[in-house]
Amino acid sequence: MEVVELSEESAVNTQFTVADLEIEILPIIYEIIRSVEKDPHDTSQKAKESQDTSQKILELQKKLDSARAQIKRLPGIEYSKEEQLQKLEILRKQLRLKRELLHKYRNMCTFDVPKV
Repeated sequence: MEVVELSEESAVNTQFTVADLEIEILPIIYEIIRSVEKDPHDTSQKAKESQDTSQKILELQKKLDSARAQIKRLPGIEYSKEEQLQKLEILRKQLRLKRELLHKYRNMCTFDVPKV
């Protein structure tokens, strides 16, 4: 039974978050745009630039596939927007109730117990 508890703890500790996403596509997009903007007059240079651009586009496609795979690992992604908003509202209600209870307990009278 302890083994199950340890695996649950490790699953919680290793939960994938948005901060863990490794998506760097802007530099590749920038390089593709720059290579398309170039207009070499030499036909052999054009062929080389076209091949380089094609390679960069393939690299971008791999990065996008990697991003899609990473996004699928995010918790809660399987819920629709409405379900996520509903869960958020439930959590906000719980937070409000807990804050009210905490405030109530802080303002309670404390009874002094005489020391014997």
